[in-house]
Amino acid sequence: MANIEIKTALKEARVYQWEVAKFLNIGESVLSRMMRQELQPEKKEEILQAIDQIKRTQANIEK
Repeated sequence: MANIEIKTALKEARVYQWEVAKFLNIGESVLSRMMRQELQPEKKEEILQAIDQIKRTQANIEK
């Protein structure tokens, strides 16, 4: 399965793909199509950083 670490990070952070797409300013369907194939390391890192940032933002809101 492609991009397991991203899918795992999404689950663990309780972040939705649409939230990541919005953060990256791309369409949800674009992100979904990107996730079908193994991503380049640079793009993976960009998505993982977005997940982390969204998670931190959500944690701050919940305080």
